[in-house]
Amino acid sequence: MSLSSAARAQNLLCAGIRRLPLIQQHSRGFSYKAVVFEESGVLLPAPHRTATDWEAWSCIPAGTIQQAALSGGESSLSLQYSRGELTAVEFLQELGQQCFEIANVRVPVHSFLWDLIRKEMRKQLPIMAEAAQCIRAEGLKTALLSHSLCLGDGERFLPLDQQHFDVMVESHQEGVPRPNPGIYKLCLERLGVQPQESILLDSSSQNLKVAAQLGMKTVKVDDPAAALKELETHLGFPLQGFVPYTRSVRPGMEIPKDRLQKYLEDVLGAHPTGIALLAFSYESTRSYLVKFGGRLLVLKKEEEPPDGPSGPSVPREYRILKALAEAGVPVPPVLALCEDRSILGTPFFLLEHCAGHIHRAVSLPTVLPRRRRAWYGAMANILARIHSLDLGAAKLQDLREHGNYIQQQFETWTKQYRAVETHVIPAMERLIQWLPLHFPESQKTTVVHGDFRMDHLVFHPDRPEVLAVLGWKFATLGDPLCDLANNCMSFFLPAHFGARRGLRKCDLGHLEIPTAEEYSQMYCGHRGVELPENWNFYLAFAFFRLAVMLQGRHPGSLAGRPAPGDSSPKDAEFVADLAWDFAVKEGFRVFEKGELWEQHYEHEQFICCIN
Repeated sequence: MSLSSAARAQNLLCAGIRRLPLIQQHSRGFSYKAVVFEESGVLLPAPHRTATDWEAWSCIPAGTIQQAALSGGESSLSLQYSRGELTAVEFLQELGQQCFEIANVRVPVHSFLWDLIRKEMRKQLPIMAEAAQCIRAEGLKTALLSHSLCLGDGERFLPLDQQHFDVMVESHQEGVPRPNPGIYKLCLERLGVQPQESILLDSSSQNLKVAAQLGMKTVKVDDPAAALKELETHLGFPLQGFVPYTRSVRPGMEIPKDRLQKYLEDVLGAHPTGIALLAFSYESTRSYLVKFGGRLLVLKKEEEPPDGPSGPSVPREYRILKALAEAGVPVPPVLALCEDRSILGTPFFLLEHCAGHIHRAVSLPTVLPRRRRAWYGAMANILARIHSLDLGAAKLQDLREHGNYIQQQFETWTKQYRAVETHVIPAMERLIQWLPLHFPESQKTTVVHGDFRMDHLVFHPDRPEVLAVLGWKFATLGDPLCDLANNCMSFFLPAHFGARRGLRKCDLGHLEIPTAEEYSQMYCGHRGVELPENWNFYLAFAFFRLAVMLQGRHPGSLAGRPAPGDSSPKDAEFVADLAWDFAVKEGFRVFEKGELWEQHYEHEQFICCIN
């Protein structure tokens, strides 16, 4: 295991990444882009279907609630509420009054909606919510058409995480009731899709007819399970068994299940009926979630490059993970390494799946603001722990290779940049000249992760505890400040940057997230060190590496998860300019100390930049 092995892994990654389609095609080859869920009758049971039993149990004449809600045609209470003419409280009051006039008995409407629908919802909502998660995991959009019916205290009946949906359209707020086609047009407009690119789930035949006339595909929900089976047929992927951060395996990425099952039975000593495979949505390499009986396993498989045998990254990563686990670093438990190519064609290894929460957004929107600093503190602490490992005790000395770590990294990335260069980026040319002249004179040597960032950490769902560190493909021995600089890049990247979203121009005080300087000091405090004077060099080098990744139009591990609409050349130019900004800051620091520029060329480039 050597630094050159890590370099080969980087080259293979940059050369072999393939973007995966985000739009699901069905058997006729047409692409659906969105699924629209009607709230009533789909996520919530339709009230008129659950009222009969409740009315019988409450000794109320059958049909009372349905008659009270729907009688009156265009002036019915249901339509008045849908158009926003009645508030939720007014609707419930009027509904109770109408029921009293019909049945000549006081009807506890509030009790009906709370007790009965809420109980029924526990049966229906989970499977539909899981379907919405599966759909979004495949890259499609979801929308919720809602009445937003609330209880008297303002609590919504639908305790559903709104993050399951890209768009929510509340008819009572828009003043457009179903089956007015305007509500569907509005929904499609906000989704950014055409009618023929969408599917509507609804229990109302009248609503479905109007949507179909617009060109939407429709699925009638009488029995939720049957409706989901029909939806699966249209979409071409399963809508059950959702595991966070996974999706179905794309064509061309399949692996032979029969041979894998035989291997797992031999290694694990279990014999379940069949196995199921999912792919990880955030991985560009061949990483799979394997459902084997009651166990969830992670399988990481070596890429098969088109021009030769695969590199050594999978066996190497397995051995690193095993050593790290024995040294007490929180990593997923390793189970087995298979280098027999007759099983899956290339080497692979198995890990236990580590359940928890992975924060894709560094702004931590799912964490309470007052607790976000603690999450950043946990991240800084775990990085410091990695860098503080005793190499001998961790049995990682053989990762060491003689030579200057940063110099070797620079040469690897520069070679890669030249290999994928599509056009001249002036800032990159300046950096290639500038960086070698400013390599640190002394470097500490520790285990370096190589791609340490927030979305490579599995957190406990409820507290700031790192359960596992992922993404060790680039791990080696080197300068720990390179890890810290890579970790800090998100503070300087824009929030909507396609390749790797960051915190630039965000109000960190309002978000209650530490600044880049405060975070760096958290790390230094854990390690008992100080940030070096030439810290800007490390930031310049980190952004230089990221620019190389983006220049190749293949945002791989260092760039983060590929996003739709990436414009890699522009992204690469932006990142290269960021790198040069830090180089200029470092240049000023050196200049102010009275030191001369080492080369006239560099001086001229620096003057051109600041002018």
